[in-house]
Amino acid sequence: MILKTIVLLSLYLVPYSLVIFGVAETTFQLFACFILAGLGMAGVGMGVMHDANHGSYSKNPKVNKWLGYTLNLVGANATVWKIQHNVLHHSFTNIDEHDDDINAPFFLRFSPNAEKNNLHKFQHFYAWFFYSLSTLSWITVKDFMRLSKYHKMGLVKGKNAYRNTVWKLIGWKLGYFMVALGLPLIFAPFPAWKILLAYVAMHAVTGFVITLIFQTAHVVPEADFPLPDEEGIVEGERMLHQLATTCNFAPKSRFLAWYIGGLNYQIEHHLFPDICHVHYREISKIVKATAEEYQIPYYSKPNFIRAVFDHFKMLYLLGNSPKMEPVKSFAK
Repeated sequence: MILKTIVLLSLYLVPYSLVIFGVAETTFQLFACFILAGLGMAGVGMGVMHDANHGSYSKNPKVNKWLGYTLNLVGANATVWKIQHNVLHHSFTNIDEHDDDINAPFFLRFSPNAEKNNLHKFQHFYAWFFYSLSTLSWITVKDFMRLSKYHKMGLVKGKNAYRNTVWKLIGWKLGYFMVALGLPLIFAPFPAWKILLAYVAMHAVTGFVITLIFQTAHVVPEADFPLPDEEGIVEGERMLHQLATTCNFAPKSRFLAWYIGGLNYQIEHHLFPDICHVHYREISKIVKATAEEYQIPYYSKPNFIRAVFDHFKMLYLLGNSPKMEPVKSFAK
């Protein structure tokens, strides 16, 4: 994990430094550096920050806390993310209006229980473009919108706590933009429009990679989308719920597992989010064998291409099927 942290942070920071210090002199070099930084940013988010903010990077809470701030280093916010991901996504996986990972804007539909409109019939074509914009939205307005929403939900309690979090959020954002965009604009030997375009390209890479990794694990034809009962309760055992709503992919790819922080073993991550991802490969063998022993579904795609294709298929089904009935969860 230490070596990975050094490599991924370097992949993010070194290309940036080459731009700021004028080493990148051509337009090609400028864009190459920003795109490499985008890949590094995605790697930091999935392979470093993710474990740290789950408390699974280290046994030392202070190490987890400070490495969790690598998310703030790339423009997002660890405090908001912990609520969105640790609390909502992991507690209410694939439950419409509760899991923020599938709570999409009106032009996207990620759940058969979500309201459908005429735009959705084309989403399997245009969704990919919006995936590329996801982190740009995240670092500008989405964190503020989510924080306000979570305060109204009672997840950020007290006016003082909310106000302090807002000011910290503003401070982190200003610091990020001053360094990530301000320094290249001041010191790099390029016109502002080229730097801004390269910056957008960087986030397009990051947003596309991160969104695709998470969506291919949950928005696929096999996955269950449970419905709460009239009292708002979703019945079923927690671990079985995670198995019903989650899908692995490319379990034999060591490089992919290294780069994306073991998130191709999404089942194991949802079952044991407090265990560092370097153990998922071995744990998956036990989980799969246990699922087979008790005849419990264990969804897994042989490779990433198949996972992407099935996500494409699910987007089409969600946008074009007259009515998708949610599968009755075996977790019940």
